[in-house]
Amino acid sequence: MERNDEEILNPDEREEIVVPLLEEELAAGTKEVKTGAVRVEKHVDKTLRRVVMPLVHDDVEVRRVAVNRVIAEVPKVRKKGGVIIVPVVEEQMVISKRLVLKEEIHLTRRRTRERVVKEVELERERADIRRLDAAGNDVQPRRRRVVG
Repeated sequence: MERNDEEILNPDEREEIVVPLLEEELAAGTKEVKTGAVRVEKHVDKTLRRVVMPLVHDDVEVRRVAVNRVIAEVPKVRKKGGVIIVPVVEEQMVISKRLVLKEEIHLTRRRTRERVVKEVELERERADIRRLDAAGNDVQPRRRRVVG
């Protein structure tokens, strides 16, 4: 006959047994991990180009024209053809005062064109791109050339 421990112990001597219950929980998340990188090197190439462009010059010929004529009022600056005429007057003392046109200044503009040749420095950028792994080593040993 088997003995039951409960039968042997008297009711006051019985002890409570606590059995812990466990439950597992899952906590999901993300973590950044470096798997590679890209290195871009930018270079500037300079070239000289010859540029031909027109250059405009204005030359003004100044010619003084003696007039010495008595006038009633001061003439205005005027333009006659391609000549700008600027009157120069003088007051002279006579028994009465009168205006005498002493001279006119005639301005003629001549426009000339010439071709000038200059060397101009132009810049052009190029980029070398290399892929790198997490340790910084080249993944693609050959370079791709990107020109902008």
